Amino acid sequence: MKKLVHALVLTGLVGVPTVAMAAEESPHSLSANVGLYSDYVFRGISQTGGDPAIQGGLDYSHSSGFYLGTWASNVGWLEDFQGYTKGNMEIDVYGGFRGDIGQTGLTFDVGAIQYMYPGDRPAGITKADTTEVYAALGWKWFTAKYSYYVSDEVFGFANADGSDYLGISASVPVGETGLTLGASWGTFKFENNGAQDYDDWKVSAAYDMGKLGSVMDGVTIGVAYTDTDANPANWTETAPNTEFLGDSTTTVWISKAF
Repeated sequence: MKKLVHALVLTGLVGVPTVAMAAEESPHSLSANVGLYSDYVFRGISQTGGDPAIQGGLDYSHSSGFYLGTWASNVGWLEDFQGYTKGNMEIDVYGGFRGDIGQTGLTFDVGAIQYMYPGDRPAGITKADTTEVYAALGWKWFTAKYSYYVSDEVFGFANADGSDYLGISASVPVGETGLTLGASWGTFKFENNGAQDYDDWKVSAAYDMGKLGSVMDGVTIGVAYTDTDANPANWTETAPNTEFLGDSTTTVWISKAF
């Protein structure tokens, strides 16, 4: 993460030694990322119907633990599943607060995220825009995160406020090799839309290409296998497309952090 660093140097008059003050690290930091994925899979469900995705984001954080960010990706389900006549973009805006819990080794993260899907939809088609609040607890390589939906619509399902998602994940670095192994499990419950409920799971491996030389700093390549127990009758694209969005899939990617 790039830090905005301010240095203060005081130069003395003639005959007086130069005094150099220690550089002060700014409490503000900015970072950005961009990636190319063979498929955009979110909580086990393909957002692009098995097609590639280009994604990127920008994040601001403060040393107090406060953060804000935005992120975007192309998607396919708005037209192929939801019934939009036009729409192929997801734009997220999020913010929250994170930090350590005393000297326990535990970390916390609380915040909110707005998922926005600009596009055109006929009368009677449910809006895809979704508002989520979340809380996460971490310890070493493990994280448990609970997400609760406060918008009436949840990813295109109507009257679904009160839906929730619980995810448990682990991300374990393999020594100093640059390789990180991951695994996760989650369960999605849709209020008033119980037929859509499902569990998902994933295993992954990512490699920090910076281990091969500074020219590759910030570059990561990875592979992940995901699957769900979602009902194909409720998670398959409408004709003429017939892609089951919750099917098992292997995704590969390359990303760059700045």
